[in-house]
Amino acid sequence: MTTSSGDFDLTMDELRVVTRYAVESAQEVLPVFEAAVPGDSRPRAAVEAAWEFVNGARRSNLQRVASLEAHRAAKEAGTETALLAARSAGDAAAAAYLHPIARATQVGHILRAAATAARVAELTAGDDPAVAELQIEQARQRATPALISVLCRYPSAPTGRNRVAQLMSALDAALRAPR
Repeated sequence: MTTSSGDFDLTMDELRVVTRYAVESAQEVLPVFEAAVPGDSRPRAAVEAAWEFVNGARRSNLQRVASLEAHRAAKEAGTETALLAARSAGDAAAAAYLHPIARATQVGHILRAAATAARVAELTAGDDPAVAELQIEQARQRATPALISVLCRYPSAPTGRNRVAQLMSALDAALRAPR
């Protein structure tokens, strides 16, 4: 089964691989949000919606709505780390809707949750870039051949000015490099 046509085909199994990769990262930093904003369950709902899709449920409006709600929670978060953790959760749910169009911006659906989680770890460690580099390396090691195959159908991640964009570009380059 493929998604709607675009520049290439993506199967539901491939979308599940991408979503799994994103939600594994988001799940790692979810406690950061929950410690900062204990009464807000929206990012957790996004993580759960992503896992439902990964575990075989149909892709549905659940992932879209949960993603939007997690991003709303991010805007209301009181700290940068909580904001980023909520965004990572929202990005994980949104990964189920990666589009099969060859645009560099689509790479964010694949890698932004992991890059954001690396930034959360970096900030939590006193803004230590070595911690982010370690997280990026761990994200590279977690990537399966199927994930890399999907990633390589897209142009390289756009270079951005903010730290999350820089980390996403670093992860993208690491995943595309010959092993």
